[in-house]
Amino acid sequence: MKILPCIYIKQLDVWTIEKESIASIDLMERASKAVMNEIVARWGVNTPIRIFAGPGNNGGDALAVARMLGEKEYDVEVFLFNTKENLSPDCALNKERLLAIEKVKFTEIVNKFNPPALTEDMVVIDGLFGSGLSKPLSGGFAAVVKFINASAATVVSIDMPSGLMGEENTYNIRAHIIRADLTLSFQLPKLSFLFPENEELVGEVKLLDIGLSKEGLEKIDTDYYLTKETEIRERIKPRDRFSHKGTFGHALIIAGSYGMAGASVLAARACLRSGAGLVTLHVPGRNNVIVQTSIPEVIVQHDIHENYFAVPVDTDDFQVVGIGPGLGRSEETETAVLEQVRSCQVPMVIDADALNILSENKKHLHYIPEGSILTPHPKEFDRLAGKSRDSYERLMKACDLAAALKCYIVLKGAYTAVVTPDKKCYFNPTGNPGMSTGGSGDVLTGVITALLAQGYNPEEAARIGIYVHGLAGDLAARELSMPGMIAGDIVEFLPKAWLKLT
Repeated sequence: MKILPCIYIKQLDVWTIEKESIASIDLMERASKAVMNEIVARWGVNTPIRIFAGPGNNGGDALAVARMLGEKEYDVEVFLFNTKENLSPDCALNKERLLAIEKVKFTEIVNKFNPPALTEDMVVIDGLFGSGLSKPLSGGFAAVVKFINASAATVVSIDMPSGLMGEENTYNIRAHIIRADLTLSFQLPKLSFLFPENEELVGEVKLLDIGLSKEGLEKIDTDYYLTKETEIRERIKPRDRFSHKGTFGHALIIAGSYGMAGASVLAARACLRSGAGLVTLHVPGRNNVIVQTSIPEVIVQHDIHENYFAVPVDTDDFQVVGIGPGLGRSEETETAVLEQVRSCQVPMVIDADALNILSENKKHLHYIPEGSILTPHPKEFDRLAGKSRDSYERLMKACDLAAALKCYIVLKGAYTAVVTPDKKCYFNPTGNPGMSTGGSGDVLTGVITALLAQGYNPEEAARIGIYVHGLAGDLAARELSMPGMIAGDIVEFLPKAWLKLT
């Protein structure tokens, strides 16, 4: 699913109007009806509705919703803010239509605004500004936003919370943005909806299909996408009847130190549960018994040091190297990781301590083999690329780093993003807060490593890997609960996730 920057959303509206021979006011009517239907489905006619409309097309949507709710006998009061006495044509027409509904109380604010009482039994519909907003709110509109946010009423925003930009909000004033309980967005999500700092602003998000042109959507280019299950299904390769373990690749995982054997076990088990033909696990000698008894299917390779990774491995016999989980930060390990990266001739999946070591030795980043996949969480990424003020800035830095290294970056979070060397960003919808537990990232390393071993290209391996990892977590949460989940549960539910997709 495409995520369009707001500057292109108007293009999609225009395309729909031109190619489907529909008037803009009729498209607005279609969108407003979708909003009205959602309001009616959630709140009965006894719920007082208070609507705040701006002078543009978002305000036009709000006025149309007010008319429709009034026709259904809802208690509706509307406040239209027209301080410059300049309404958009469709907003002006919907104002005329609304005035014909006597039951709806209507106030147009040109100068002074006398705020109404907003109580907790009310629903406030925010139609002040939508995706066309080009600068942060200030002055009187900022004051209206603060007034609404201070109320106990339930707030529903049309298309997006007023004051929130569709992409970058780095310099926006958060107090000047509506805090919605529910955002009814048209057709497509906005990029800013996927950033964690905006969760308290957008609340629950529901996409409303308003019939925008599919042909137009295909023609408009974007760098942002939200992955759909059908895309993942299409990319999973069927297995030939005459295939064998050699067909599905040999993966090397370098992980674990004394006291952190579990990280290596989780990564290796996830790799095996995701289809790798052979998995060799390189571990310090003191972890041998734990590994041999926990995963008899893995080939164990011992480091010369008993407690940690100290000597790089010859990678000629492997299709991919996963490195980082539980390695620790000893001086010898740091040297070994840097030498391993510098000498490796196959793609790598780099996570955890390996990332932290590279962040302190940044000149070695350019030795990473092309097509490798880095899997940092936000703090690990900030160590690599410098601290970011918000998620948008971090995403832009990830795009620049992926392009510079010709690698793929899996920026982990609630909507994990796969960032490609050509700066495309694919956001993942699966997963849940129950996966916020130690070892979850080690499992992901194993899954992605397995896919690279099997011959998937890096983009496919990263996108399929994070989708399946999140889906396994979702299946585990349904059966075990979010608080009751541990990382090993994600591994145990990987087969069910693969089964669901294949």
